[in-house]
Amino acid sequence: MSVFLLILGIILFVGLVVIHEFGHFIAARRNGVEVEEFGIGFPPRAWSRKIKDSKGGFLFSLNWLPIGGFVKMKGESDAAKEKGSLGAATTWSKTKIMLAGVIMNLIVAFGLLTVLAWTGMPQFIDNQYTVKSDTKTVRSDVVVSYVEETSPAAKAGLKTEDKIISVKGGGKTTTVQDASQIPELTKKYPGQKIAITYERDGTTKTANVQLRSAAEVEKSKNTDNPKGYLGIVPGEYKIVRSTWSAPITAAGVMLQVTALTFQGLGTALTAVFQGDGAKASEQVSGPLGIIFLLKYGSGVGFEFILMLIAIISLTLAIMNVLPIPALDGGRLYMVLLSRLSTRLGGKPMSQEMEEKIVGASFVFLLFLIILITVVDVKRFF
Repeated sequence: MSVFLLILGIILFVGLVVIHEFGHFIAARRNGVEVEEFGIGFPPRAWSRKIKDSKGGFLFSLNWLPIGGFVKMKGESDAAKEKGSLGAATTWSKTKIMLAGVIMNLIVAFGLLTVLAWTGMPQFIDNQYTVKSDTKTVRSDVVVSYVEETSPAAKAGLKTEDKIISVKGGGKTTTVQDASQIPELTKKYPGQKIAITYERDGTTKTANVQLRSAAEVEKSKNTDNPKGYLGIVPGEYKIVRSTWSAPITAAGVMLQVTALTFQGLGTALTAVFQGDGAKASEQVSGPLGIIFLLKYGSGVGFEFILMLIAIISLTLAIMNVLPIPALDGGRLYMVLLSRLSTRLGGKPMSQEMEEKIVGASFVFLLFLIILITVVDVKRFF
C-alpha cells in the first residue's frame, strides 16, 4: 500500500505542473494567442500528434523526462508583433495568460483542502486553522518521529513512523493518547525494562526496552548530546473533520501556509545576507526533499499525501507570483515595465535583452535547485 501511495504521490506532484501549464494553454487560446505545442514532460520527444481544431490546432507531445510539462506559444518575446503571437497580445490578455497557471494551482489547492476538510484533514501546522464549533477529531495517533542511534529504542527495533499504542511498566499498562505521555512514562521507570506495544504496516508488535538509568540521563544533560531514557522523539498525527465549514477551513489553511511560506523565505534571505548558509538551507527543500516527504507520507496515509500535494500546489502558485524572471511572475513584471516604459516615451525591451535576463535567471534557478538538492542529500542521508 505504501509503495502505491508513493507512486501516486509522485504522479500527482508531476500533475501539478501539467495543470499549471494547462492553465496557460487555455488562457492563451481564449485570448487569441496561438499555441504551437502542449507537452507533457520535457524533451527529448517520445511521441507527438497534431491536434486540429477551429483555432488552428496545436502539437500535443509526450516527452521522455517526466518532470512536468510546457506550453510553447507563438512569439513569446514581448517584442514580437505577428498576429497570434504572445508579444502582440494586449497587456490585459498577457496578464491573464501569465497568471492562469497560478490560478489553476490555487484552484487545485483550495479544492483538495476543501475535500480534506470534509473527509479528514491532517494537522500539519501548530494551531492549524479550523472552525472549532464544526470540527471533530477522527484520528489521533502518537508516532515515532525520530529514533536516536544506539539508544534503547533503536536497540529494541523501534523505527520512525511506528504508531505507539501502549507502554507497560511496573506491571501497569498505559494506553498512549498524547505525545507528552511518552517522556512522563519513561521517566517513571529509569533503568528498568518496559514493554512498548506499537503498530507498523498494519501489524501490532511489542518491543521490550531496557531504559537508560537516571544517572546516565543526568550525566548527559551538560553535554552536546543530551539523552532521554528511551531515545525517541514522539510526535502526533491528528486528523480532524468539518462539515459546513470545510471551504472556510480550506481558505484559512491556505492563508496560514502562505504567511508561513513568506516568513520562511524572509528568514532564508536574511540568513543568506548574514552569511548563515546553514540557517538558510533549513527553510528550503527541493525535488529530492519532496520525494522523501512523499515517501514518509506513503507510510502514514492517503490523507497525508493529498495534504502535501495541496500545499505544494499552493507553494507553486506563490513562487510563480514572485519577481523571478524565469517564472511567470517575473516575466509578467518585465512585460509591465517594458510597456510602461513605452507609454512614457522610452523604448520597449528588446527580444535580445529579454532573452538574456530570462536565460540568466533560469541558470540561477538551476544552480539553486542543484544547491538545494545537495542540502537535501546531506539532510536525508
